[in-house]
Amino acid sequence: MPTLKEIKGRIASVKSTLKITSAMKLVASAKLRKAQQAIEGMRPYERKLQEMLAHLTRQADGSGVVLSSASLRDPIRAYAPESTTPEPEPEVSKKVAIVAFASNSSLCGAFNANAMRLALETIQSFGDAQVTVYSVGRKMADAMKKVGYPSPADYQHLADKPSYTEAAVLAEQLMEDFREGRVDRVELVYNHFVSSGKQVPVRETFLPMEAVIPSEAKESETDYILEPSARELLEELLPKSQKLKFYTALLDSNASEHAARTVAMQTATDNGEDLLQELTLQYNKSRQQKITAEILDLAGGSQE
Repeated sequence: MPTLKEIKGRIASVKSTLKITSAMKLVASAKLRKAQQAIEGMRPYERKLQEMLAHLTRQADGSGVVLSSASLRDPIRAYAPESTTPEPEPEVSKKVAIVAFASNSSLCGAFNANAMRLALETIQSFGDAQVTVYSVGRKMADAMKKVGYPSPADYQHLADKPSYTEAAVLAEQLMEDFREGRVDRVELVYNHFVSSGKQVPVRETFLPMEAVIPSEAKESETDYILEPSARELLEELLPKSQKLKFYTALLDSNASEHAARTVAMQTATDNGEDLLQELTLQYNKSRQQKITAEILDLAGGSQE
């Protein structure tokens, strides 16, 4: 049975830990509010841009839109009309780039573990392909380096402070590699922010582009008056939409990290308070037993 001194030491240790977890929860909660506003403000803009691209494609092609294997090499062919002859099945990807997002620090529950696990599953899904992993976040960079996939450059700063300018530079680099044939597929792996209590690891194809057309775009028959032509607008908007898609994934991961850390620190604080109550009760019982024993000793000595 632990002595009173040992129990008192554990109580002091738990109180000290509670101060840390409470402070980290407050900081993460403040950062979460800002990150949540950023991602929730970005999503409507991205959806509207996808709707505009769908309408532009209809005017450029004059028919419905389905996914084609073409991409930035020809912006118009990235969205091919349904009436055209189906293209042959695409070849198996031989050179793949994976952009995996995680955090620079821990104490955020299963956030990093989920992203790392999905990144490894994505690597394994390409079999013998030549895979390059661009790790955003120190935790992901360390994990990928251990399994033989070091990041070509250091992108740790993007995990803490998402920047559209820097994200656009990396997205442009990936698009240039795709145009030049240095890679034939780019995948994004990150945690999708659903709510403060739920973050889902997702895998998303960045290149070749996929035509994800919102349902409202399919139902709407609005015609836009275009200046310049639809083709010229697509040539300008498609690369920008890809940069926006990349930045949205970065914001999504950042919001998920702060949400996961807020929940983890709240759980740790609750567990610490429960443990503190148990230790306090144990301390009081032990102290009472010691006092009772001393009184009995005194009473026995007086009778002698």
